[in-house]
Amino acid sequence: MAQDSGTRTLISSAQLTRGRGRVIYWTLLAVVVVVFTLVFIGPLYWMVTGALKSGQEIAQTPPSLFPKDPQPQNYVDAWQNLDLAKLLFNTFYYATGAVLFQLVLDTAAAYSLSKLRPIFGNAILGLMLATLMIPAMVLIVPQYVTVIDVPILHLNLLDSPFAIWLPLVANAFNIFLLKRFFDSIPEDLMAAAFVDGATPLRTLWSIILPMSRPILGVVSIFAVTAVWKDFLWPKLVMPSPDTRTVSVGIYAFAGGTPMNVVIAASVIAAIPTVVIFLIFQRNIMSGLTTGSLKG
Repeated sequence: MAQDSGTRTLISSAQLTRGRGRVIYWTLLAVVVVVFTLVFIGPLYWMVTGALKSGQEIAQTPPSLFPKDPQPQNYVDAWQNLDLAKLLFNTFYYATGAVLFQLVLDTAAAYSLSKLRPIFGNAILGLMLATLMIPAMVLIVPQYVTVIDVPILHLNLLDSPFAIWLPLVANAFNIFLLKRFFDSIPEDLMAAAFVDGATPLRTLWSIILPMSRPILGVVSIFAVTAVWKDFLWPKLVMPSPDTRTVSVGIYAFAGGTPMNVVIAASVIAAIPTVVIFLIFQRNIMSGLTTGSLKG
């Protein structure tokens, strides 16, 4: 019986059934899994346990693997001294606005490029994707100059949430993801909707968006994490203590705050994104893979 080409792997099933081949395979697999687990989980473990250590213990060399005298009070001090409630609220507010702007504008752009096919649409998409080749640091100066004096309107957007929202709207990567997903939606559905008299906007709202929940979830997660982890741009455009994000706020207080308290604040700041990923990880994976499959 011929072996199905779709089931071929680097190691044949015959080699896996042999004693030595099976041992080598499972040993290598276990080593790879353990190494990569330590690489990704190790920093998180150090951060969580470091927040429970005293100042002397966290500075000692070599570092201790477990806290000798756990101090949960460090988390309380971080919450109160750094005013994390205010910083987390600001960051959540900016992240929510970024999600809404990207869902509306990036979805509209991807829908027009995928289904409406405007003139020079491919050229426009190509120019959008070309911006992904430009390092983000190169764009900092022109973006900052634009924010402090918006062309035509001559508005200063410093300490305004629009200084964070507007640069995130034109996200070429998200537009490309959405377009690829919309391309996988059969044209027969679009034709049936037009025959029934649906306008392009009605088709987008009633047909495309309900089918696109996985990829919309992915774009939302990307928007939230982009705001949550960003540091340099919020530091430039949000100089006031009342408008700082959590990453900028922790950095501002780090100079006169014990290191263990700063680490505890970092743990608290990381919890929302970790929880969001754990809850929506299935949606993220399905959204990333569904758009690559054409039915």
